[in-house]
Amino acid sequence: MTQTTPTPAETKPAARALSAKNIGAAVLLSGAAVAAWLMLAPDGRQHTEDAYVDGNVVQVTPQLNGSVTAIGADNTDYVKAGQVLVRLNPVDAQLALARAEAQLSKAVRQVRSQFANASQGKANITLRAADLARAEADLARRNQLAGSGAVSGEDISHAEDAVRTARAALTVAEQQAIGASALTDQTSIAEHPDVLAAISQLRDAYVAASRTTLRAPVSGLVTKRSVQLGQRVNAGTALMSIVPPEQMWVNANFKESQLGEIRIGQPVELHADLYGKEVRYRGRVIGTDAGTGSAFALLPAQNATGNWIKVVQRVPVRIALDPKELAAHPLKVGLSMRVSVDTADRSGALAMNSVAERPHYETTVFAAELEQADQLVQKVIAANLGSQRLVKAD
Repeated sequence: MTQTTPTPAETKPAARALSAKNIGAAVLLSGAAVAAWLMLAPDGRQHTEDAYVDGNVVQVTPQLNGSVTAIGADNTDYVKAGQVLVRLNPVDAQLALARAEAQLSKAVRQVRSQFANASQGKANITLRAADLARAEADLARRNQLAGSGAVSGEDISHAEDAVRTARAALTVAEQQAIGASALTDQTSIAEHPDVLAAISQLRDAYVAASRTTLRAPVSGLVTKRSVQLGQRVNAGTALMSIVPPEQMWVNANFKESQLGEIRIGQPVELHADLYGKEVRYRGRVIGTDAGTGSAFALLPAQNATGNWIKVVQRVPVRIALDPKELAAHPLKVGLSMRVSVDTADRSGALAMNSVAERPHYETTVFAAELEQADQLVQKVIAANLGSQRLVKAD
């Protein structure tokens, strides 16, 4: 059998084809290696799409029982702090307020009478002291004339009785004055205990009457309205909620393996699915939660029982947003976010270990309740004071 050997002319094209294949394979392998390196190599950032917008959801709840007579806002409405949201039937509260006003008026007039009695007691002492002095002088004159026989013994006896009667009357007047002054010493009408008790009742009644009108504690969007006209509501029942649009932040749920590089104060870049990649938010890490999401779940996992399978846990990381960017592109509670944390600077704390400097939330809507009640108190006192001054008794 004859064996054919390829000529040099036939060998060169085959070698060139094999070389081209090798080069192509090498290029593909290099490209795959570069892509893998770009995807797996650390870039100084931590990313997650398990992030959602969160914010304050302020519940509007009544502070007393009542029937709803008016509703001033509905879902999606924007309300200002102090705006009337719900009115309850005010009849019972107004009747109680009227009774408290009458009680305060009565107390002021009774205390005025006590002050008058105290003044009368002092005048009565002066009167009885004068009567005693006159009786004693009359007895002294009769005693001087007794030796001459100009005055009988019976007249002297009557004069002595008059002195004893006047002295007893003075003692009675002094005790009565002590009893009257005990009710008014070191006090004024407005500071008298009886008047203060009536003032407290009037303030309670006024505040209760004012609370039949429910006002918005903060400005924001109304949501979760459940109250209806005519509904009988109890104190503490959630009638609706208000979400302040400027009080928003992001909770990014990072894997436990990512937390080692995240520090408080690190800058964050965020994108919302609502606006896409065209809108970028800048934020910063302000803290991490005290535990994983599963640890605070309603039914936490019992890993000590049954077969165990390791599941990577996630910890919420709180990210503050730029207020100006938030105002330009408002967000809604619960929206999805894409988060990228720049972890190049790791000089910050891993977890909060000092008192936060963030401002606390507060409302001044209810600050004037007692001030308005005190204005009514002063008005009622002035109307029943007469000519009596608001001065302390000696």
